[in-house]
Amino acid sequence: MKLLFVLTSHDKLGNTGKKTGFWIEEFAAPYYYLTEKGVEITLASPKGGQPPIDPSSDKPENQTEATKRFHSDKQLQEKLSKTIVLSEINEKDYDAIFYPGGHGPLWDLANDKDSIRLLQSFYNNHKPTGLVCHAPAALKNVKINTGEYLVKGKKVTGFTNTEEKAVELIDVVPFLVEDMLKENGGIYSKTENWKPYSIQDGNLITGQNPASSEEVAEKIFNMLKN
Repeated sequence: MKLLFVLTSHDKLGNTGKKTGFWIEEFAAPYYYLTEKGVEITLASPKGGQPPIDPSSDKPENQTEATKRFHSDKQLQEKLSKTIVLSEINEKDYDAIFYPGGHGPLWDLANDKDSIRLLQSFYNNHKPTGLVCHAPAALKNVKINTGEYLVKGKKVTGFTNTEEKAVELIDVVPFLVEDMLKENGGIYSKTENWKPYSIQDGNLITGQNPASSEEVAEKIFNMLKN
């Protein structure tokens, strides 16, 4: 089984002067869950090379068993530093696709033509298509053959407005994931802030927040093994 992870290349948190990127937990937990089940994972990003890590995901209060493991895993750190450029990726080479979150995707993956192409291709070919937390932002401009938004009429979740308010970035982000999914016709649902919550509709799998990342990976794997 071959799976593609797509990570953000964007590191600027709006006009705050602060840094952003991908969220370590949302990368590490699914990565270890899937590789321990024998899944071969390729890492890609719009610009290739080292994707930026969101500094907030490195704070002591955000550490988990998976992030601790990542910090001592030199082999994975080396692999992460050499992500493949997204434009070189072909959907036919993989069985599934997964997007970790962090605020970065709001700026680059939401508008990246190669990401949009891949999401369309994986979804249309009925391959597991998973996104967690802020990563559903990458679905913003993805349409299916009918010209309608991919999420229209689909059960979806993603980082909530109340969670964005809690991290005090509601006025910084270019758009709110929850609002965008609703505006594009998604059947949006959520649970309490920071609690695990994921939902599957056909081959589209979405998770609400960092705590939901392993659930999304589990749903992807269950689809792959059937």
